[in-house]
Amino acid sequence: MTSNYLENSPQSLTHLDSKGEAQMVDVSEKPKTRRVAIAMGSVKMLPETLKAIALGNAPKGDVLGTAKIAGIMAAKQTAQLIPLCHPLPLAKIDVTFTADPQLPGYQIRAEAITIAETGVEMEALTAVSIAALTLYDMAKALDKSMEIGSIRLLSKTGGKSGDYQQPLSQPLPK
Repeated sequence: MTSNYLENSPQSLTHLDSKGEAQMVDVSEKPKTRRVAIAMGSVKMLPETLKAIALGNAPKGDVLGTAKIAGIMAAKQTAQLIPLCHPLPLAKIDVTFTADPQLPGYQIRAEAITIAETGVEMEALTAVSIAALTLYDMAKALDKSMEIGSIRLLSKTGGKSGDYQQPLSQPLPK
């Protein structure tokens, strides 16, 4: 499979200047539009760990509550964490956890909304990533074998590049 970036010259790549050096893209001429991104990831764990978290019996306290706050805070810091990422005025960040006994573990979903000149995908992905890491940190006393995985963009709307929906074999979790 050929990637488009391999076919582009340095002059046509948005994050490289005419010398091939990294640059932050100028979005000042773009109109502000409503943009929404939804990302998802998972944390696989032992069934006993899933049960302990669900019952509120983790040694460090409220695992999911702490992970939710961490995900929200991380989304707000995305531009400080990822080079060349624009700081965005977030209108909404929501992080939810769904217990999945089949995994076993938790599915993590983040929705980010902004009205801005550029997309909010990185904020949603950052929220999921940090929420997953925080869940791990809060529950590692119970299960050091937990596995963080499958962090991905599910959908995005708004902007010049149009909408994106990841093809899935099953419906998106709410």
